[in-house]
Formats: sequence, structure tokens, C-alpha cells
Amino acid sequence: METRGIANRSVREWVSSFPACILLLAVVIFSTGSDIHNQMLKMGEQVWGGYYKLRMDPQLPTCDANFNVEQRVQEQLLAEKNKPDDDMDLFADDPIDPAILRSSLENAKADCSAKYTEFEQLKDRITPGVKAFRAVELFVSDLVAFGLTSQRFILALLVLLCAATATMTRHHIAMRSMQTQLDHTVSFTLQFVANSMLLVSTLSFRALSHSGGAEVELSKEILHDLWIAGFGLLTIISAVKLFRVPADIKPGGKLSHALLSVPLYTTMCLIAGTYFALAGHVAGIGIYLDKMMDLSDMFLNVGLYVWVGMMLKETRLASLVFNVFKPWKMPPEMLAVVAVIAAAVPTAYTGASGIFVIAAGAVIYHELRNAGARRQLALAATAMSGSLGVVLRPCLLVVVIAYLNREVTTDQLFGWGIWVFLLTAGLFMVVSMSVNRQSKIQLAPAGEAFPAMIREFKHLVPYILVVAGIVLFYRFALEVRMDEFSAPRVLPVLLLGILLYEHITLKGGKKSVSGEINHQGLEKSIRTATNETTSEIGALLLLIGCSVSIGGVIERSGMMEMFPHSFDSPWGAMALLVIVLVILGMIMDAFGAVILVSATIATIAYQSGIDPVHFWMVTLVAFELGYLSPPVALNHLLTRQVVGQEEVELALQEGDTFYQRHERIIMPLIVMGIALVLVAFVPLAVGY
Repeated sequence: METRGIANRSVREWVSSFPACILLLAVVIFSTGSDIHNQMLKMGEQVWGGYYKLRMDPQLPTCDANFNVEQRVQEQLLAEKNKPDDDMDLFADDPIDPAILRSSLENAKADCSAKYTEFEQLKDRITPGVKAFRAVELFVSDLVAFGLTSQRFILALLVLLCAATATMTRHHIAMRSMQTQLDHTVSFTLQFVANSMLLVSTLSFRALSHSGGAEVELSKEILHDLWIAGFGLLTIISAVKLFRVPADIKPGGKLSHALLSVPLYTTMCLIAGTYFALAGHVAGIGIYLDKMMDLSDMFLNVGLYVWVGMMLKETRLASLVFNVFKPWKMPPEMLAVVAVIAAAVPTAYTGASGIFVIAAGAVIYHELRNAGARRQLALAATAMSGSLGVVLRPCLLVVVIAYLNREVTTDQLFGWGIWVFLLTAGLFMVVSMSVNRQSKIQLAPAGEAFPAMIREFKHLVPYILVVAGIVLFYRFALEVRMDEFSAPRVLPVLLLGILLYEHITLKGGKKSVSGEINHQGLEKSIRTATNETTSEIGALLLLIGCSVSIGGVIERSGMMEMFPHSFDSPWGAMALLVIVLVILGMIMDAFGAVILVSATIATIAYQSGIDPVHFWMVTLVAFELGYLSPPVALNHLLTRQVVGQEEVELALQEGDTFYQRHERIIMPLIVMGIALVLVAFVPLAVGY
């Protein structure tokens, strides 16, 4: 059994993880290639002035630079004289002025001579050095152009490849993991139906694009075929898995539990597919998936962020950061506050709270448990670990908001985001340290803790130097600042640099350092990280795609038209919008919800007198509350996915009171609920 498991894992690595790794690396290379190409053009201009003229071999002019001007003048005057007269022609040309004609011909001869002179000069300037440099520069230029045109195909391949992996490994996001035979049967039966709907919808969309004899671009035709092939494969996989019951599945089961084991993407697909079928618009899901391709760079960044998080898990970095605070012997509640606040910065660099929970949730949970935190508290902190940083620079979600809404800028949103972060961090600290605190606040003496903290911090110095070196290289060699636009392509390089450093310094894994994990080498670390990335990307991106379709259902069904276009009072508008935004956060992923809100709800808020920056701050906090709210509670589902079902079940057995048994749910709701009320209504009260 163990041998077969190893063989299956090896096949999966070659068939799924290796291609996914190549696709993700290609995105990094293509995007970094653009920066390199810009620097090459600047270098070419500095070394060879006017390099842009040397990028191609000059063409020999075809004009005659030796013609006789006077002879040409006489020839044209003679031709004009011999033209037949037509007194009735009202539009006849005026007689040619010999002086003007002579001047024009002299200018043409001079221009022609200048072209020959420039041709000779350029030909002499194209040295072997220029040829060698421009060969590399043009290759990079073609590579960048190819990368830009292939983004849609890379995204489609990544979604379908990783979704197939998530289906094979039973790793899709659901409210409950499959545990019984009935869970397995119901889940894969509905997955088969949903995948069949996706296949039929994409086939219908392809036929629709060809209707009326319309010609379809080759790139769109290839994309249609990719979706059809991919969803066909998903349909086959779900059918095969339906009849192959794993050995670890228990017999029996309850229907209510089985329905909770159905992946969220399946539920969304069944709802959207049924709606579009009844509306006579079978191609609906396929059309909205195609719209997802319009933001292919954004969704590729989501994949890169997940990969970054999985590589982070393979490093010692998180453990070493926790070790810096351990000498103070903080109570678990205080350490949870430190962990959640510290997680805000990496959350901002991973784009959305759900992505961060997938990427680093397991590390945070296990570090808190190792420090003595009870399971309920560790689960609450893990689920909230990504909720505070989504308003900080350079969060991808905020960039998308600014991209879709001209009423706001990233500077405005990030400026107010700092205040929202301080508010939520303060509320989490107050609630964590006051409600259900089970330990005394008794820190170690500063004279004892501070020197130990410095000793632990020394282990972080090499990592800081590696990060600083790579960031400075991008800053000065490629003139790329580390910001919300460059982070997706810089962060993978940062993590690869850290893994390389650990590979060199921890070869063999024998070095004893406080809090160190056994390093397994560069190649194995990347392989392990990519193995986990493929399933997570498949689960997340397919969920996002179907979430966009749900947004289409809401938009096309006219549900939003039930709301007035504006409200007389911004207070009434805000109260209703808060409820709607929280509900959207419960049922949709962050990016799909932002697209829907931008197209529908945002205008209502603006016309009701709510400031656009204020509205989007409320939206971000409302979404985070939605992701932490039952019945779906996406961030809690992702937490369970990364820490394991067993830990959640053990947590339910802890505590004597209702609050203690459900602290992982209640504490985040208290924090984000109070934060939402304050963010929504205090600015209205003070007249912002």
C-alpha cells in the first residue's frame, strides 16, 4: 500500500506538479522579462546613442539622389504645357510655379541624399557588438510579447490542471470533509453533474461564438478548446472517482452530512447552471468564465501568491519569527494577538485573507499550539490571520478595486486602510485579552527576556540580508520598487532565494537551531511546496470562477434592481448595504465579489451620498466578516483544510461553556462585527 502511495505521488508530481511549476515559473519569467527588457533598451541607448534605429538592419533607400533638378523642372513644365485645355473644368489645377517646383525637387533630392547618408552611417555603426546585444534584446522582446499574449492560456491550463488534481486528491473546498461512503457517493455524483454542466456550457458557448457564420480569432478558438477538453477531463475524473471508493472511507453516513461534503464550487455551479438552463442561456457559465480571462493577470497573481505561501511553509522563517517572542513567555492570548498582527504584513503581500490562510495558516496554528495555545484560540487566530492585512499596501484586492473604480485610488484606499488596520488590531487585542482569557498576564523579566530575544533575532539576520539583497537588486538593477504591482513577480524570487540560502547553510539538516525544522533540500522543498500548491490553486481558482458565475446570476436575475438607485439618507443606505455586503462575503470569494459590487452596488452608494473611499473600506471589512460568518465561513473552511479535520474535531471537545466550545467562531465575529459597525457609521456621524 505504501509503495503504491509513493508511486501515485510520483506520477502526480510529473503529470500535475511539474507542469504547474513550469507554468508558475513562466509567469514570473515573462513578467520579470519586461523589466529586464526595459533596462536593456536603456543600456542600448546609453552605449549606442539612437539604439532604437540599430535594432533592425537599415534598408537601402530606393530614391534617386543624383537626378538633375533643372532637367526634372523642364520635364514637368513641358508635361503641364502639353495637357489638353478644358475650360469647363472648375477644379483644374493652377499653373505650376517653376520656382516652387524647383524648390520642392531640391528638397526631395536633399532628403534622399540624407537617407543614403544615414543608411551608410547606420550600416557602419552595426558592429558585431551591436549585433550580439540586439540579438539578445530582440529575443527578450519576443519572449515578453509571447508572455503577454499567452496569459489567458496559462491561466486556463493552470485552472484546469490544478482543478483536476484537487478532484483526484479530494481537496476541493467544502463545509465538511468526506468521511463516509454516502459522503463520497453524494459528493462525486454532484461533482459529476456540475462538471457536466461546465462542459455543456463551454460547448454551447463555442457554438454560440460560431453562430451566424462569424469568424472567431484563433486565440479564442484555442481557449474554447482548452475549456472543453479540461471540463471533459474533470467530468471523466469525477465519474471514475465515484466508482472508486477509497479504503479509508467509513461505511454508512447521513444525507445531511453528505450534502455538506459537496465542494462549494459544485454548489455554485449547480445553482448557476440550473438558472442559465431555465433562462434558455446554457452558455452562461462559459461566458462568465471567459470574462474571468479578461483579468487573467490578476488571477495568475493569485496562483503565484499561493505558491509563495507554500514555499514559506518549507522555510524556517515563521518558526524563527515566533522564537523571537518566546523569551517573553507571553500568555497564549497575547501571543495570538502578536501572531495575527504580525501576519497582517504578509497578508497584504498575498492579496486576500483566504489566500494567506491557505498559504501560512498551518504554520501559525502549529506555532501557537507549540507555544501552549488551546485549540479553539489557535483556530480563531488562524482564521483571522488574514483578515487584518487586506487593507494594507500592497494588497492585490485593493489594487483590483482601484482598477475597476475610477472614483478611488490605491493611495487613498491604503491611506485609510492603515486606520482600519489599527482599529481591527486594537479590537482583537481587547477581545482576546478580556473575553475568556484563561492565563495570567505575567511576562518574563526584561533583563532575562531581552537578551534571549536578541539571540533569537540573530538567526533572522541572514534572512533579512537575503530579502534586502533581492529587493535592492530589483530596485537598482531593474528599477523595480517593491509595491502592489511588482510584489507578485518579486515574492517568488524572494522565497526561492530563502530556500537556496537554507539549502546551502542547512545541508543535511544537522545544524541545531532553536525552532528549526528539518530542511529537506532545495529541490525537495520546491517539489513539496508545488505539490501542495497545485491542489490549493485548483480548489481556489475553480471556486473563484464559479463565484464569478454566481455574480452573473445575481446581476442577470434583476435582484439588484429591487434596490432603489439611491437613498435619501446615507444612514439608511449604509445600513442596507452593510447587510448585502456581508451576505456577499458569505457566499462569494473576494475577487468575484469585488467585480459584482463594482458593477452594481457601488453606484447606489455613491448616489446616496456615501464617499467612495468610505464605501470601499466598509466593503473590505464586511467581506472579512462574511468570510468568518456561518453557515459557509470560508476562512474557517480553509483553516480546517490546512490544519486537518482531526484538530477541529478535537477543538469541539474542549471547554465547558458554549463560548469556549465555539470560541473559534464567536471571537472573530465579535471583533469584525464591532469593527464593521464603527467603520460604517462613525464616519457618517462625524461628517466624513
